[in-house]
Amino acid sequence: MLRAKDLTCIKFTTDNWLRAVVNCVYNGKPLLIEDLKEQLDPALDPILLHQEFMGEDGTKQIKLDREEPYPFGDGFKLYMTTKEPNPHYPPEVCIKVTLINFTVTMQGLEE
Repeated sequence: MLRAKDLTCIKFTTDNWLRAVVNCVYNGKPLLIEDLKEQLDPALDPILLHQEFMGEDGTKQIKLDREEPYPFGDGFKLYMTTKEPNPHYPPEVCIKVTLINFTVTMQGLEE
């Protein structure tokens, strides 16, 4: 589904991962960040907190890693995954994201 829209997959261990994030935001492409641990990098906060604003020229913009804002592409979507079996994210992370657990079983729901 997203491969046709040039889904970019990165990890926080990737060199220049922030450059890939900025590129996806700028070009309006979907981004998948894989293998998250229980802490998120603070550089993602403007995206997670939806700190977009309208620029002087009427375009949607966001400030990420420097003082000047980047244009915020309309097609940008952020997805994050973890391989942790039962991650315990702190409350400051939980209020910024929507958590979906795809490992729920019928037995677990019955309990």
